[in-house]
Amino acid sequence: MHELQQNQSASASQLVPWFLKNMPASYFKLVPEQTRLDNLKALAALFGAGSNLSLTLNSESNGEKEITFIRPTNQIGLFHDLIAELPNERRDLTRAMAFTALDDQLALNVFTYTPRTTHSTSEAAAAELLAYAARVQAGEFNDVPNHVQPSPYFEREQLLSLLSRVDPSHLASCSPAQFLKQVKAFYELTKAEDTHVDVEPVDAISEKETLTHKDTHWITISLSNVTPRTSLKNITGLLKTNKVDIIRAHLDTIFHPVKNNSVTFIRLLVSMESVVPTFKWPEFVQDLKRLKWLDDATMHLGVTLFPSLGLKRAEIIIGLCSLCQRVLSRENSWTYSFPNILQMVQHERYIKHAAAIADLFVQRFDPVKPMNDQDFARAQLDLQTAIDRDVEYGYAVGLLKKMIDAIAQTYRTNFFLPSRYGFALRINPTFMESPTTAATPTKYIKDKPLGVFFVHARRFNAFHVRFSDIARGGVRLVTPQSREAFALESSKHYDEVLSLAYAQQQKNKDIPEGGSKAVILMDVVGLNEPTRQLVMRKSMKAFTDSILDLIVSVPETKKLVIDRWGAPELLYLGPDEQVIPDDISWVVARAAQRGHPAPSTFMSSKADEGINHKEFGVTSEGVAVFLAEALRYKNIDPHLNPFTVKITGGPNGDVAGNMILILFRDYGANARIVGISDHSGVAEDPNGLDQAELTRLVKEDQPIASFNKEKLGPRGVLYTVDSEEGTRMRNTMHFRVVADAFIPAGGRPGSIDISTWTQFLRSDKTPTSSIIVEGANLFITPEAREKLFKEAKVLIVKDSSANKCGVICSSFEIVSSMLLSPQEFRENKKKIVADVLVKLREFAGLEAGLLFREFHNYPGALPHFSELISRVINKVTDHLLESFKSLTPEQVAALTPIFEAHLPPTVRDIARDRIHTHVPKQYFLNAVAARIASQMVYTEGSVFVETLPQDRLAELGLQYTQSTVRVRELINSVDKGTLTEEQRKQVVTLLKQGGVRAMLNME
Repeated sequence: MHELQQNQSASASQLVPWFLKNMPASYFKLVPEQTRLDNLKALAALFGAGSNLSLTLNSESNGEKEITFIRPTNQIGLFHDLIAELPNERRDLTRAMAFTALDDQLALNVFTYTPRTTHSTSEAAAAELLAYAARVQAGEFNDVPNHVQPSPYFEREQLLSLLSRVDPSHLASCSPAQFLKQVKAFYELTKAEDTHVDVEPVDAISEKETLTHKDTHWITISLSNVTPRTSLKNITGLLKTNKVDIIRAHLDTIFHPVKNNSVTFIRLLVSMESVVPTFKWPEFVQDLKRLKWLDDATMHLGVTLFPSLGLKRAEIIIGLCSLCQRVLSRENSWTYSFPNILQMVQHERYIKHAAAIADLFVQRFDPVKPMNDQDFARAQLDLQTAIDRDVEYGYAVGLLKKMIDAIAQTYRTNFFLPSRYGFALRINPTFMESPTTAATPTKYIKDKPLGVFFVHARRFNAFHVRFSDIARGGVRLVTPQSREAFALESSKHYDEVLSLAYAQQQKNKDIPEGGSKAVILMDVVGLNEPTRQLVMRKSMKAFTDSILDLIVSVPETKKLVIDRWGAPELLYLGPDEQVIPDDISWVVARAAQRGHPAPSTFMSSKADEGINHKEFGVTSEGVAVFLAEALRYKNIDPHLNPFTVKITGGPNGDVAGNMILILFRDYGANARIVGISDHSGVAEDPNGLDQAELTRLVKEDQPIASFNKEKLGPRGVLYTVDSEEGTRMRNTMHFRVVADAFIPAGGRPGSIDISTWTQFLRSDKTPTSSIIVEGANLFITPEAREKLFKEAKVLIVKDSSANKCGVICSSFEIVSSMLLSPQEFRENKKKIVADVLVKLREFAGLEAGLLFREFHNYPGALPHFSELISRVINKVTDHLLESFKSLTPEQVAALTPIFEAHLPPTVRDIARDRIHTHVPKQYFLNAVAARIASQMVYTEGSVFVETLPQDRLAELGLQYTQSTVRVRELINSVDKGTLTEEQRKQVVTLLKQGGVRAMLNME
C-alpha cells in the first residue's frame, strides 16, 4: 500500500486514505493483499480519470475464476442484482463475499468459481478455533444461553478432518463460536435435506462497520445439496423485497469426503432499519427455510410480481395450478399448458381471486381452527360467484374453479409442517377425472383408484396412485431432455401414473399388497450432469419425505395435519427407473427418523437387509419363464432349438442385463441375441451378438455403445447416438430387426402405439417378431396390442404377467423385514434369496401355464387372458377379505398355515412364532386371501372361477383350500401305495367328476 501511495498521482493519494479508512476491517482480513492492491489500482485509474467508481474485474488462475464487482454505492438489493450479471459457469460458485464502505460510498462484491475444491485450513491457522473448541468440550460455556454445547463433532481430530476441506477465508470470516455452529450444522445436514437459519443481533462495538447502521444482525443460512448461485439469488431476492440491507456477505461450501453431499453456508450482515412495515422475524425466518424447495414460478409470483401476496400463498397457488394442469390439459392441451396457466393467475385482475383461493386453502386446513364443511361450502360458493362476476375469460374461469375444487377434494396436506420439503396433498381420485377421460389411454382401466397423492416442489411434480389400502409399487424418475418433451410428459403425467398403477394392481395379484406407482417428473432441461444428478437425488428425497408427512402418525403430524380421510394408510415403495441404491438407503433411514413404525418396510431392494433386483435378476427370472412358455407354444424348444431375440434396454439395465445372463445360462448357444438398443446406441447382428462380449458389458455395467466392434460378426453393426443416423437406428431397432421374440426391457411407455404399430410389420405384413414378452411396463399401448394380434397374430405376454416377479420379490423382502431382525436377515440372506428365486419361478410358471392353456382353449388374445386372470384373482381376494371381517381371533389364528405357506421357507422356519406379533393383522389377512385366490385360479382356471356364484366366492375359496389339503393327502397315499378303501372311493369320484376336464388341460 505504501509503494502505491508514493507513486500515484495526487488524486489517487486522496483515494488511498479514504479507502484505508472506510473499507471494513473484514475486507483487509479476508481479501489477499495482491487482490486488494489490484482493486485499489483499478479504483485509482477510474478516480484519476474522473469516472464513476463502477467496475467489473475478472481474473483466473489455477482453475479458479474470480469476478469482482465494484459499485459506487450500496443501495438495497444491489448484491441480488449483481448475481444476475454472473456468467453461467460449469464450475461451482464456491465462495462469495460482499463488503460495504463505512460511509456507504462503495460496495465491493467478490464471487469465486472453482472446481470441487481442495482448499484446506492448516492446524496452525486454526489454532484459535481448536483452543476455543477445547473450552467448549470442557463445559466452560454450558451455562451460557444459546451457546454451542459439547459435541463429538468438536473433538480435535474430528475438527482437523473437517478443516482439511475448509477454505481459510471461510474460517477467518466468522468467530470460533459461529464456526462451531456451522460444524454442527454440517454434520446434521449431511444426514437430511433441511435448512438451518440462525439470527444473531450484532454488538456494534465488536463490528466496526455497523457503527453507521442501525438494528444490525448476522443471519446464517445453512443448506445441504443446493446450487449455491440459485440459493444466493433467492435469499437475497427475499431480502431485497423486504428492504433488508446487506452490509456484508459470505458464501462458502464444504463437501463431505465420503457421501456425495455438500453444505453451503451463507452469512449475511444486515441492517433492518429500512424494512417494510409488515416485516416479522418468525415469518421471515420460515420463508428463508422454505426457499430451498420453492420453484422459480413461486418466487416470481410471490417476490417479484406481487410481494404483498407472500411466499406461502404463492406456493399454494403454483402448487394448485400444477395439479390442475394435469386434468385441464385433457380438455385443451395448448390453452392449459403450464406457461398459459401461469399467465392466467398472474393477470392483474385475476390474482385477487387466486389469492382468495389460497386463503381458503389455509382456512380449510388450519390446524388451530380448521374451517368446517358448512362454512367451507358457503365460502366456496361465494368465491365461485365472484369469479363468474369478475372474470370474462372462460378458460381462466375454468382454472380458478378447478383450483377451488382441488381444495374441496383434498383430504390431507402437509402445508403447516414447518420443516416440510414439498407441498403435498392427499386427494380424492375423482378430482383427477374429467369429461374427456374416456378418450385417454386410461379408458382401458376398469377399476377406480383408491388414493392419490400429489407433491409439488422445486423442479418437480409427482403423483402416487394406488388401488388398494395396502399397496406396493415402484418410484420412477422421469427426466425429459428438451422443453418440448417436458411439456408433453407434463400433459400426460397423471394418466401415465394411473396406467402404471393399474398394471401394478394386475401384477400384484399374488401378494398381500395391491398395486401402486409413483412418477416424479423433473425439469432438468439444460442442466449439466452433476446438477442434473443433484436435482434427481433431492427430488427423490423431497417426494418421499412429503409422503411420510401424510402417512406417519407422530405427535407433530397429529397436531398439524388435518385428516379428512380418517384412516391410516400403508404405502410400500420400491425402486424403478433412475432410482439408485443411495436413494433407497436415504429413504429407509429417513422413515426411521420420521417415526415410521416399520421403516425397513417403507422401501424395498435395500443393499444389505434387502434383495436388490438388479443384483439377483428377480424380474428377469419371471420374464424368462414366460418367454420359454411362448417359444414352446410356437413349437420352439429353447433347450433343443436355436432361437433369436431382440431386446430394448442395455446390458447395464436391470431387466435387459439379467435377461442376457439368464438366456446364456439356460440355453447356451441356442440363445442368439440379434439386436440390443439402449440410451447410448444399438448393436445388431443377424447371426447373434458375441455372447462373451455381451456378458462382459453386463458384468462391467456398461451400455451397448461400449460393445467392442472387433467382436461383431461379418454382418454386425454398432451405432451410437452421437450421430443423427445412430439415433435413428437406435430408435427403430425394435421395429426393424427380425427375431423370433422381442423383449422390451427398457424404454418409455407407448413406444409402440396406434400410430406406429404398423412399423412392426414387414413388407409382407408379417411381424418382425411373432412373440413379445413385455419386460417393461406399458411399452405397447392397448390399442397397439389389439392391432398386432388381430392383424399379425403376434403373441404378446402383457407386462402385468411377464414382469410381475420384481414386485413379488419386493413383497417377500418386506415381510422378511417384518419378521426378522436386520442381523437375522443378513446372516440368512443367501438361503432367503434362494428360496425367493424358487418361489418366483413357481409363480411365473403357474401363471404362464394357465395363460397359454386358456389362450389355447378359448377365443381371445393373450392380453385379454392376462387381464382376466388378474381380475378374477383380485375379485376372489376381495370377497375373501370381506368375509374375513367377521372372523373371531381363533378363526384368524386358524389361517396361519396358509400364511406360512406364503413365506419363503427360511423365513418361516426362523419366525413362525412371531407372525401374529410382528405382522399387521390386515397384512396377514391380505396375504392369506391372495394365497387362496391365486392358488384357486391357477389350478382351476380363470374362466371356470369367473362362472362361480359371486355371493359364494369367499365360501368356495375357503372350501377350496380345505379340499386342496384333502387332495394332497390322497396324492401322498397314491404315491406311497397306501390308499384306504375310503380313499380309493374318493379318487374314483374325483376322476368321474373332473377327470376329463383335467385331461384336456394336460393335453
